[in-house]
Amino acid sequence: AEPPDGGWGWVVMLAAMWCNGSVFGIQNSCGVLFVSMLQLFGSADDKQLAFKTAWVSSLSMGMIFFCSPIVSVFTDLFGCRKVAVTGAAVGFVGLLSSSFVSTIEPLYFTYGVLFACGCSFAYQPSLVVLGYYFKKRLGLVNGIVTAGSSLFTVSLPFLLRVLIDSVDLQNTLRVLCVLMFVLFLAGFTYKPLNSNAKDKEETKKGKFRFPPGKKIFNFSVFKVTSYRIWAFGIPAALFGYFVPYVHLMKHVKDKFGDSVPEEVLLLCLGVTSGIGRLVFGRVADYIPGAKKVYLQVTSFFFIGLMSMMIPLCNVFGALIAVCLFMGLFDGCFICIMAPIAFELVGAQDVSQAIGFLLGLMSVPMTVGPPIAGLLRDHLGTYDVAFYLAGVPPLIGGAILCFIPWVHERQKLKERAKTVDGETTEKMLENESTFVLDTAEKPVK
Repeated sequence: AEPPDGGWGWVVMLAAMWCNGSVFGIQNSCGVLFVSMLQLFGSADDKQLAFKTAWVSSLSMGMIFFCSPIVSVFTDLFGCRKVAVTGAAVGFVGLLSSSFVSTIEPLYFTYGVLFACGCSFAYQPSLVVLGYYFKKRLGLVNGIVTAGSSLFTVSLPFLLRVLIDSVDLQNTLRVLCVLMFVLFLAGFTYKPLNSNAKDKEETKKGKFRFPPGKKIFNFSVFKVTSYRIWAFGIPAALFGYFVPYVHLMKHVKDKFGDSVPEEVLLLCLGVTSGIGRLVFGRVADYIPGAKKVYLQVTSFFFIGLMSMMIPLCNVFGALIAVCLFMGLFDGCFICIMAPIAFELVGAQDVSQAIGFLLGLMSVPMTVGPPIAGLLRDHLGTYDVAFYLAGVPPLIGGAILCFIPWVHERQKLKERAKTVDGETTEKMLENESTFVLDTAEKPVK
């Protein structure tokens, strides 16, 4: 069906915006929850407190990306609405059960796995469904939807601080369940547009057939050399990416005490990230082909540099400046992932290509923050952790520099094969014509 570019699509857009905001708003505000967990579950005798507590938020963010390849398959099989509604329900149960635990260990499952898996199953269909409702305005709609994450990241840390101070951590998690309940209702708006008569008839008869395995998991995207570099270069850059989101609040509290409002830093990250998504998304439209990768290279360079500058900031104003720049280039990195995927593998394989990439991203995003927490426990300061967190983005950015060159060579080879194929075909046609003409001539 032709996308209507409006109508009920605007309701779907608002639902997807709420999904993006509630899922990543909670994840990006994990620094506030991290400090509260340290106070509630920790003790002065525990020498690995930051390491163990960091696993909660780290597992949660990692699982959202780790489930992405599986979610893309379920979305293809069962549709956006069923997957999104089920995911929101699971996320609600995970968050609610997290509010009843009395030690840190159960949170690894309730918050780090159950809640995160639900968020993953709710989040990915919200991106897929937009393509069913919009075509001409898809860029505008994607910008509005992803801005939901920045909007929630700006406001949620302050709300969480007020709630934690007023009603403690457990009741704060119960209040956050309201966001997941609204997300559950929002999933019902993902009404399918292109279900045909055959699908309806098979649904009534209770028939369901799985497609062949090759169609479910499309590993052919890894045959594209430029995609392989991209799919492993991005994760290499992300070992330090999530470290500031988890540990920056605690670092500020260690360095400046209670004299500064540390939530302002998340506000700065959220605001400039939203600006970066809108600005660099538009800039990418003017950069041809795979050269868009250079925008990601630039963003990783500045993200790495800003991470290394965090320990050097001895005044709170300098930290604000660092977070403003980091948020801007964070938005740049995120907003051009889909356009680059389109350039490298084409529209037909882009869904699975993004799914595989997000799955590979889960490993470094899960491992980075606990390692930073371990360094804090042993050294008594976050300085070394932030210095090291800036190294992977620089290495990953250097790897990505090769992609435009490799992609251009790939295209030249494909063109050469096409030309050779056409030449061979014409030679065979000429040869066939010659043989036929010779056969038709009478023998004298």
